[in-house]
Amino acid sequence: MVHQGIKVELLGSIDINYERSQTTDFISLSKDLEPPGTITDSSTVPFCFNKVDKQYETYQGRFCRVRYTLRVTIIRKNFSSNIVREQEIAVMNTSTEVEDSALIKMEVGIEECLHIEFEYNKNKYHLADCIVGKVNFLLVRIRIKYMEIAIIRRETIGAGATATNENETIAKYEVMDGAPVRGELIPIRMFLSAFNMTPTYINVNNKFSVRHFLNLVLVDEEDRRYFKQQEITLWRKDL
Repeated sequence: MVHQGIKVELLGSIDINYERSQTTDFISLSKDLEPPGTITDSSTVPFCFNKVDKQYETYQGRFCRVRYTLRVTIIRKNFSSNIVREQEIAVMNTSTEVEDSALIKMEVGIEECLHIEFEYNKNKYHLADCIVGKVNFLLVRIRIKYMEIAIIRRETIGAGATATNENETIAKYEVMDGAPVRGELIPIRMFLSAFNMTPTYINVNNKFSVRHFLNLVLVDEEDRRYFKQQEITLWRKDL
């Protein structure tokens, strides 16, 4: 096969598929592998993209996507007949540790009906971590049917006044089934490795952010819902 050259490209792009599709390239590198010539047999051509700053992780959300692609092009005399092959690769950015985490402690209350204190051991977790906490019922004058914790992932598309938020429940964990009594203490232990989680991303290339919230939900026998929400930070631990 006669060709006009062979090249390989490393591409990094952000796709936003909300209302209208947008694609932004943040990496576009190219290397020539072979000059014009003829291919007569199977051959292997090594290549290397050295010390490329891949600052954004691979991400697949509801409306946002960060992807990295290797593309090889065999250029033909007639450009419409170029041979192109692509392979996506995954990028993960790890950390040895994040800054100090803080204890989360909050209260939920309805005057003269319900008073609850709950706490979590910290507000920053790696993706294989365990959320440990407790719920203390100080006053219970309504009949609780069950209580659960949900992890909400919020994609924020854009910034400022034009930003749009989209929430997705990615994990649920039932903490209690049945009516508690005053003074009862319910432990919480939720293993994050059981769920398909992603780290927290803040202002990715000025296009989008991904934040996470712990949502404590109580439902009474009349199906009324009481909840309290707290933001947490998720990060990928260094292997």
